[in-house]
Amino acid sequence: MLRNLFSIIRFFIFWLLFFVITRLTFELYFFYKIRGACFGDILQTFFYGFRLDASATAYICTIPLLVFIINWCIPSSRIKPIWLKIYVGIILFCISLNTILNFNIFREWGTKVTFRVFSSFYHAPSEALASSGSSPVGKCILIGILLLSSGALLSYYVIDYNFKKPAAKPGLKIVLICLLVFVNFLFMRGGLQTEPINQNAAYFADKEILNQSALNTEWNLFNNIFENFRKPYNPYTFMKPADAEKLVHDSYTTRADSSLKMLTTDRPNVVIIQLESYTASIIESLGGDKGVAPNFEKFIQQGVLFNNIYSSADRTDKGIISIMSGFPSQAIRTIIADTLKQRKLPALSVVFKNAGYHTSYFYGGKSSYMDFNIFMNSHAIDQITDESAFAPAQVQTKWGVYDDVLLTRHLQFAQQQKQPFFSYLQTSTNHEPFVLPVKAHFPADEDGDASNQFRSTAYFTDSCLNAYFEQAKKQAWYKNTLFILVADHGHRLPRNVAEAYDPVKYHIPLLFFGDVIKPEYRGKKINKLGGQTDIAATLLSQLGVPHNQFTWSKDLLDPASKDFAFFTWDNGFGFMTPQQSISYDNSGRRIVYKGNKNAGEAVTAKTLQQGKAFLQLVYTEYMAF
Repeated sequence: MLRNLFSIIRFFIFWLLFFVITRLTFELYFFYKIRGACFGDILQTFFYGFRLDASATAYICTIPLLVFIINWCIPSSRIKPIWLKIYVGIILFCISLNTILNFNIFREWGTKVTFRVFSSFYHAPSEALASSGSSPVGKCILIGILLLSSGALLSYYVIDYNFKKPAAKPGLKIVLICLLVFVNFLFMRGGLQTEPINQNAAYFADKEILNQSALNTEWNLFNNIFENFRKPYNPYTFMKPADAEKLVHDSYTTRADSSLKMLTTDRPNVVIIQLESYTASIIESLGGDKGVAPNFEKFIQQGVLFNNIYSSADRTDKGIISIMSGFPSQAIRTIIADTLKQRKLPALSVVFKNAGYHTSYFYGGKSSYMDFNIFMNSHAIDQITDESAFAPAQVQTKWGVYDDVLLTRHLQFAQQQKQPFFSYLQTSTNHEPFVLPVKAHFPADEDGDASNQFRSTAYFTDSCLNAYFEQAKKQAWYKNTLFILVADHGHRLPRNVAEAYDPVKYHIPLLFFGDVIKPEYRGKKINKLGGQTDIAATLLSQLGVPHNQFTWSKDLLDPASKDFAFFTWDNGFGFMTPQQSISYDNSGRRIVYKGNKNAGEAVTAKTLQQGKAFLQLVYTEYMAF
């Protein structure tokens, strides 16, 4: 009997060993991130990862344990071992696949694979595949095959597929069954403590890559899936609701409007151009690479540049809501995908429609992606122009038409449009897999990291913008038009800043541009610290239009408005003030980034408290919609 019970232990040990192999694979793949850590710290990732490994293993063992118990309790039954071999093979395949999928996800987002990946694939499979176009597919497949093979070989030596029913009296059998179930349950929940084990068990280091390495990828994924399907609740309840409301309210409180008035008219045409992945790292005036966006530098000389602006998150679906509705990202959720909630958001298009403007939305891809079309249709957009409006020969990428084709179509539209009008343009060429209709401006990347591919597509978009404006200047509507150029989010490329917590990844350009800007303001730079959500209040203040419905938006041109920026990623947030910038990982319940190392503890604590209040209240409002 002991031999047969030991077979169960061997089965458990096998999965623990395989998780060690997958963690080692992750660390070797991202060795360039880990190499700054000492050997002792790397070794600790296996120690601190053990509890989540054991928990994940217990979940895997649940079905075999149930089969074993049923088989043991029915004397006449005889289940052949082939079923267990098939079960092991399926789990090995799933874990190996998840491991290599995680490589690209972690490289791009700085977090491990979550429910959002599969949700995106379900809603837009072609776009999701296109997003992974810059990943080294061959290398990942090879690693996956090696993982699967090593797991199969290890299972041959460790797992006992031929164990038989232990001989035991009924009373002892019941005791042993209860003991096995209890021990497995104990491993699943991570011990006898009051609350079940969570991601925090794997967090031990100041270096975030070590914590992510210790975190069991499969456990994290299924925990995230469970959280997405469980009854809605606010996972970000850090303080009393009244305290959170006061902190947020105080951040937006200003004295009487003292906003700078930089426009020559209060009824211009308004064209917002949302630039795909246009990180500050490619804008020279923002400290970015020289020569990637040379025309943007020309635009800056003729416009008003807000040089201290941060995106709300790292995805387009969150950026478009922040720009149009002035509503921050909700970390683990994306409100645009919830068609009932997103309808209740305010939107700039509604304000302009009510003011007598014709409203339009231009996107070169499928507007059904992430329910963009539903948002636009429910927020007073008169006309949607997307991939379906172009000839099939013009649709040359997985993301639809190239930016030059999209911008040319808007020129044709604007020339025939009655003024005033509001247009929202969404570019897409500067997106994985970074393909172009012309020769790449920058040489191919020798190391395969796609940095120069990214620079080349950004350069192409920049040239398309220049051609667009040169043609627009020849049309009558141009002189009465305010253009707003803003990125939907930042990007890890071209400088490979992939860490989700790093504010550099969220730094983006925001430029007000056009002949309607008073000459004395052209070339001016605004240093106010803010985010995409602040576009709504800033724009409407210039037009003398009330913007009370945009409660999460402040006027960047009002000297009295407070300097701060707020961003989120999958399960964390960043909050920035002139005194301190922090990033907080909610999974590990810890600060993972401090911008000002010399700031006092009180300043850091205050910044953290403000960030917590923002995320708590944002999520509270999200749930209330």
